[in-house]
Amino acid sequence: MTSLKADERIDQLYSQDVQIIQSPSVFAFSLDAVLLADFATLPARATSQTVDLCAGNGAVGLFMSGKTHGKIAEVELQPRLADMARRSITLNDLDDQMTVYEGDLANVNDWIPKDSADVVTCNPPYFADLPDSQKNPNQYLAIARHEITTNLATIVATTSGLLKMNGKAYFVHRPDRFLELTQLMAANRLAPKRVRLVHPKPGKEANMVLVEAIKDGHSGGMRFLSPLTVYDQKGAYSAEVEALLYGNH
Repeated sequence: MTSLKADERIDQLYSQDVQIIQSPSVFAFSLDAVLLADFATLPARATSQTVDLCAGNGAVGLFMSGKTHGKIAEVELQPRLADMARRSITLNDLDDQMTVYEGDLANVNDWIPKDSADVVTCNPPYFADLPDSQKNPNQYLAIARHEITTNLATIVATTSGLLKMNGKAYFVHRPDRFLELTQLMAANRLAPKRVRLVHPKPGKEANMVLVEAIKDGHSGGMRFLSPLTVYDQKGAYSAEVEALLYGNH
């Protein structure tokens, strides 16, 4: 039986029969983790290596685990979140497939060799750490949302360094940083190939963007997929999001 701390609960992603330890006072995954895990394409082979950076409580890696027979490494700076991720991995009997590395992603090559990953995913902090930034007083949430301990340039460079030639990177971010993200990719041998905008409801501007890039891929050929809308006009989940969360009824 997996032990829980006083403020923790076990939630389930019903579409995949994956359980995850959550804590509202520390961290709970959002829809962006589910969308990123769904957007990413992983090699099925057992010899493949996937790395999830800024892993938090392990949500993205756990949600991708059914896509591959290969290994998945999770990299998380905050000890409490890394511990939650490890216990969720054990809860789902995935210890043979998944490993959590606790520390700064800038030091990832201490654990994972350069040019060794087939796939790298990242749900990074969305907001730059500016002097006038309004930050959550909860340090766990502030670090998850603002670039306090890392930044997008470091994340993209680290991603490129981890990937093999023709390996794939997957990011979820805010549309207002899309240009910055693609410029950093171009500077780090990553060619953006697939983009999907996510809209909260019909008629609203996109508030998330999913991006796939290939290391040392040919420039050009970027495809914009059909947009994803989260809620319909009545406030219910769209059919696609409903299926991602709860499976096809």
